[in-house]
Amino acid sequence: MGRWLSSGVGLRKGTEQVETFTEPKGFVDNPGYVQQRQVSLAAMDIHTIDAPIVDIVKSFQDLPCCFTLQSCYGHFIHAAQQDRNSTERLPISDGVAPVTYRIAYVALCLENSPEGKELLEDLRDIPTANPECIQFGSAEWFWARQVNSYVLQVEPERFKDKDQATIDYQEALHIQEVRDNFFSELRRLLHEQQKSMQRKGDL
Repeated sequence: MGRWLSSGVGLRKGTEQVETFTEPKGFVDNPGYVQQRQVSLAAMDIHTIDAPIVDIVKSFQDLPCCFTLQSCYGHFIHAAQQDRNSTERLPISDGVAPVTYRIAYVALCLENSPEGKELLEDLRDIPTANPECIQFGSAEWFWARQVNSYVLQVEPERFKDKDQATIDYQEALHIQEVRDNFFSELRRLLHEQQKSMQRKGDL
């Protein structure tokens, strides 16, 4: 599930529940940001990241105004697929119900800078495509260990404080589609961010 990238703040394993999900917190001073980002980049092990989103994590790491804390592609566990880390898509059969869905998400630390604030606003817009299934905010557990940290996640609203949920097959199919569109939108956003950085000469 969640793949941690250390920023030197003792982040936990992704098998535990993410703590209370809240509205996005405001930026606070973080004089250690540059060092924290350098530690995160040095510690990143690409082999521990879910393969379908390696490109997204790499692209976030290329932006000076942020670094990745943890990510997960989202996994569907059912009678025909018991591997908790499998990235296989759901079968075309409702005979696999019920389905345990382990949430898709990206957790980031943002720099308290004009660029970081601009990225924050772009990330904040992503849930508007499907507010019933996509949330953007802060998680208390993350923030306690890394200030200016934010989470984008794909999860039915009623389960937004959980790291997994048991749902029926039809809802699982819907979540799979939302997840795919979610990561496509992140790729689009990152492409725009990279073009902007190139125009400024920062990449």
